[in-house]
Amino acid sequence: MKQLTTNEIRQFWLDYFQKLGHAPVASSSLVPDNDPTLLLTNAGMNQFKDLFLGLEKRDYTRAATSQKCMRVSGKHNDLENVVPSPRHHTFFEMLGNFSFGDYFKKDAIAYAWELLVNQLGLPIERLWFTVYQDDDEAERLWIETGADPARVLRFGKKDNWWAMGDTGPCGPCSEIHYYWGDLAHQVAEGVNKDDEYLEIWNLVFMQYDAKPDGTLVPLPKPSVDTGMGLERLASILQGKDNNYDTDAFTPIMDRIEELAGHSDAQRQEHLFRYRAIADHVRACTFMVGDGVLPGNEGRQYVLRMILRRAARFGKIIGFDAPFLGKLANTVIDIMGGHYTDLPAKRDYIVQTITDEEERFHRTLSNGLRILDEMMDEMRSVGRTQITGQEAFFLWDTFGFPIDLTRDVAQDNGFSVDEAGFERALAEQKEKSRATAVEKVGPDVSAYAEVLRKLQADGLIAKTGVNYHIYEDRAEVNTVVAALFVGGEPVEEASAGQDVEVLLPETVFYVEAGGQVSDTGEIYYWPEDLDEPVWTVRVTGMRRPVPGMIVHVGQVISGTVQAGDPAAAAIDTERRWDIMRNHTATHVLHAALRQRLGTHVHQAGSLVAPERLRFDFTHGQPLSADDLEEIEHRANEIILNNYPVRTRWTTYKQAISEGVTALFTEKYGDEVRVVSFGEDEGISAELCGGTHVDSTAEIGGFRVIGESSVAAGVRRIEVVTGRVAEALVEERLQALEQVADLLHTKPADAVRAVQQLVEQNQTLQKELAQLRQQMARQETQGLLAQAITVDGFSVLSVRVPASDIDTMRQMTDWFRDRLGSSVVAVGAVIDEKPLIVAAVTDDLVSRGMHAGNLVRDAARLMGGGGGGRATMAQAGGKDSNKLDMALSSVTEWVKSNLK
Repeated sequence: MKQLTTNEIRQFWLDYFQKLGHAPVASSSLVPDNDPTLLLTNAGMNQFKDLFLGLEKRDYTRAATSQKCMRVSGKHNDLENVVPSPRHHTFFEMLGNFSFGDYFKKDAIAYAWELLVNQLGLPIERLWFTVYQDDDEAERLWIETGADPARVLRFGKKDNWWAMGDTGPCGPCSEIHYYWGDLAHQVAEGVNKDDEYLEIWNLVFMQYDAKPDGTLVPLPKPSVDTGMGLERLASILQGKDNNYDTDAFTPIMDRIEELAGHSDAQRQEHLFRYRAIADHVRACTFMVGDGVLPGNEGRQYVLRMILRRAARFGKIIGFDAPFLGKLANTVIDIMGGHYTDLPAKRDYIVQTITDEEERFHRTLSNGLRILDEMMDEMRSVGRTQITGQEAFFLWDTFGFPIDLTRDVAQDNGFSVDEAGFERALAEQKEKSRATAVEKVGPDVSAYAEVLRKLQADGLIAKTGVNYHIYEDRAEVNTVVAALFVGGEPVEEASAGQDVEVLLPETVFYVEAGGQVSDTGEIYYWPEDLDEPVWTVRVTGMRRPVPGMIVHVGQVISGTVQAGDPAAAAIDTERRWDIMRNHTATHVLHAALRQRLGTHVHQAGSLVAPERLRFDFTHGQPLSADDLEEIEHRANEIILNNYPVRTRWTTYKQAISEGVTALFTEKYGDEVRVVSFGEDEGISAELCGGTHVDSTAEIGGFRVIGESSVAAGVRRIEVVTGRVAEALVEERLQALEQVADLLHTKPADAVRAVQQLVEQNQTLQKELAQLRQQMARQETQGLLAQAITVDGFSVLSVRVPASDIDTMRQMTDWFRDRLGSSVVAVGAVIDEKPLIVAAVTDDLVSRGMHAGNLVRDAARLMGGGGGGRATMAQAGGKDSNKLDMALSSVTEWVKSNLK
């Protein structure tokens, strides 16, 4: 067999199929493009889904890829198999060769045999081939190619039928297995059953499109989709019986050993965790590189879960400080030669991973604190076991591992209901499965069929609707190619109906890259008439299938018919506002990077006519000085009146020139660069949106808000142009009104307000003191209501307090005068019943606990609360039951007294 490194195998694969006429296609992002059925890319064919469905055309019919894949959610979830299995991973690379209506089973099987047997030299006597139970053709082709008939086996739908999900492309498949064991012991019955038979390559013969109702519709042209795990092939060629001993993982584990200061024996002792960390850090590195940030929903939660799982394993093997960022550097060193975006994003990836690991360490500290409080509470009531729900709460909320909960509990004389924890965990997993992102995509077959017919008739270009957004045109004269109502084609639509209008060409922008769609009108107005025959108000745009753009709106007059002449005009004033804001996002991005550092990357945006919203990577809130400087720098760029230039180039060329690409965007081979001040290094970004011709056309630039979006992501909101001008005018008017009220000049308004605030604070302090004095005078007589219980005083009364601070002071005052005592005072503040209780230190050892007292009393009012043994407060919902709650205090004291 050939001896190749993992990187060499990947290149060998691409070179082999390129010689066979396959276009080498770069891996798509782990974040699926425009596919609601997927949380994360899980197969090589994901990026070609529309090609298989006949909805998209490209300039090649054969392709080869090495695709980044994740399988941690939904139907394809390998997380639980990581490490226990030597061949499953959260992140892996899938080698694939594809035919889009070109070759089919015969060539696919021949190519596979040639590569494995003749090029790579895998021994025939270790190979097994499986086919779908009814696929006589595939069985015959394997035998004709050279396979032993006894090694070609038939299996049912469970093993030899492939589908991307519940809907979408699917078909029979043929798998190739490699036997690892003693040749004398291999038997046909071991295939698809024993671990020694390793599935390495799956040839899927795409023949059908599975619909939501379960029907199988033949695809326009039978196609081929194959997938082989790169790491699995590496294990065979490198003579390793598991993937973790290949050069894809060993350098990472070597680095773990070095950072941990472990011996080889210690590494072997913790081998399970070493492997899990190595797997997980690869996944984290690539997910962050593709723009995913840690969070609590969707793919962001997947990243957080995997990263914290690795961090927890690291803590167990001895890491007390963040270390995963250092391992990410190793991953980038290993794989950055092929995935060239990784080295370019190195600092950002390492910082993002390190920040999240630091957050996890803080949550562990919080979890320990909560656990300590939980155990204190248990001691006070004589409970000795942490319930499964409590252990699950620690795990789910704080990421606190069950084994750590067990260890801490045992050290403090407690046990844990681990069976209850497992039940709670199973319930959560079941809920997660029920809500997993295995959505059914919309049925777009009607749109696709109309597009095919119109293209065949020549009404729509073969490349799709002509898109004139980069031309200086606000209107286009054309014809109504088709109408859709409720997703179905119709011949006409009348006033009041919601409709989608398909035109052969358009000047309307379709929402993309954060920029909202254009709005406007489509109408038919013959020159000899005083008003339009019909008018459609366009409120949005969308692409139901590749190559088709529909105008979404409502017929506001007349009846529109397919085939009618039409004029389509955008709202130009609104478009100008949008263009100002879009160019301003690029200005803001440049200003942020200049002020905060090059770790700043765009993490999302909204470009609307009235404002722009810009999300970016940064770990801390921005100070007032930061915001002032960013706004100042942005306005400087605008006033410099840089020409805004656009050019088209290849993606590789743009990246090599240092042009900024957004992590979450999908780019083709040809890309559009938007730049200004490029010679000065100010801004050059890949962008398909509409922009002004020079930065000065943006007008004013005003920051109106800054906030947190997620861990490590901040958001700035900005207004520009006409809206910024209106904002400044509004604030100037407000300033003048305030100055008038203060009988001063606008320039002196701040000083006048400061004086007014200081005067008010002084008056508030004096008022608070007077209230306290009055409260003491009014409550002097309440001391007489105290009763004696077993040698100490108990006082439980309603008091005339207007705030919780006064109530606390009154309990202190009562307690000081009564000596050894339990005091509870109640009041209704803002329509909410409140109770504050205080216990003198000498009574704590006798079972008196203020936190427990107010908790039980508040339950009578439909509320809750708690606190320390000597001071606590609680609130309720029903103020009518405050007196009842206060009346229960004396009985509570007697019942709990030791």
